[in-house]
Amino acid sequence: MKHSIKKIFQNLNTYMLFIMFVSFIFMAFTLEKQLSFEKMDNLNNQKHIIATLTKINKDDLELALIQFNGKTAQLKSEIEKLYNIYKYSVSEKYIIGNKEEYISDLEKLSNLTDVFNQNAHKYYVPSKNVKIINLDRQILENSYYDLNNHIDSLIVKNIEYDKTKYTVFMYLSIYSFVVVFILTLWYRKRIYYIYKDIEYLTSIDNNHQPYVIYTQEADGVLLRMKRKTVVADNPAMIDQITGINNYKGLVNSYANKKDLKDSNFTSLTIIEIDNFSKTKRTFTQEMTQLILKKIAFTISLHEQPTDVIARTDYNQFTIILSRASKEQAFKDMETLRESISELKFNLPNNPTITVTGGFVIKQKNTTVDEAIRQAKEILDYAKKSGTNIIIQARDMSELKI
Repeated sequence: MKHSIKKIFQNLNTYMLFIMFVSFIFMAFTLEKQLSFEKMDNLNNQKHIIATLTKINKDDLELALIQFNGKTAQLKSEIEKLYNIYKYSVSEKYIIGNKEEYISDLEKLSNLTDVFNQNAHKYYVPSKNVKIINLDRQILENSYYDLNNHIDSLIVKNIEYDKTKYTVFMYLSIYSFVVVFILTLWYRKRIYYIYKDIEYLTSIDNNHQPYVIYTQEADGVLLRMKRKTVVADNPAMIDQITGINNYKGLVNSYANKKDLKDSNFTSLTIIEIDNFSKTKRTFTQEMTQLILKKIAFTISLHEQPTDVIARTDYNQFTIILSRASKEQAFKDMETLRESISELKFNLPNNPTITVTGGFVIKQKNTTVDEAIRQAKEILDYAKKSGTNIIIQARDMSELKI
């Protein structure tokens, strides 16, 4: 069964999104771990504050009350921070599901803190009764132990929460690694096979190399390539004298190449060797063939991969060019005409061989035969106007004027 490149890359796109999602999860876990550290620091700071509140020097009661008020305000602020921290603890909310327990613990912490603050305030209010002072001291110590024990329990729970989260993320990381490892090998293998398909299709000498196409698209391209007739292997499409296309080869080659540069302009030009015909044989047969071969070779030097050249009559060549603009196509034909006129032959009197041509831009809805007919009409007009020229349709009207 052949695999689809399109499907492979669609799945690869999904895989990359999966990698991005996994990376986001682990980034979120790392950031949330920082929240756990902040929570531990917060609770330890509260323990330090309440311990400080029990040790304020009462020698200067006014200063003691000022210190007391500052510490109690700090305690309330620390509890509020714990509420804010939990807002961003996604794993505790949705993985552990401890919202009710956690909020209940914070409410209890807030209540015990209020009780502790009230008892501490009573203790630091001036009193001359030793029994009341001792009683307030005892009550403050009891509320301190209750609050301190509750904070310790919150620290222990936070450690348990972290352990639970760590276990979940440990299994998640193992699972993610296994999945990513397998999929990476899977896609690496398929991308390698896609590359091998492309390498096989673009290889020049692959006729004797056994290879099994892996992808549907490459298989389709190969079948299409095999369906195309290779002109060089078919003598019926080759002009025996020049070795380039004949008329059949021209039609076949154009059919194979016409979609290679669909956005370009396609021109068709028929050039005819001046004073060179079956009825007017100026040269020997050997020299005639030499001239034809040399002109065909000169034309092939100007040929691009998307062009088609052919000898379509005794003294005529048909040239199909694919260029970015009409002007560039005509300019290239003019260059070719000049190159032919500059050819040198070892002949008596050293004659100059020139060509005259008819140039047309082939429309997309026009067949090759119709374009050839139009080019021949212009060629006939060009031969009446002179030699060694290439004329296009617009030149005909200008010459008539």
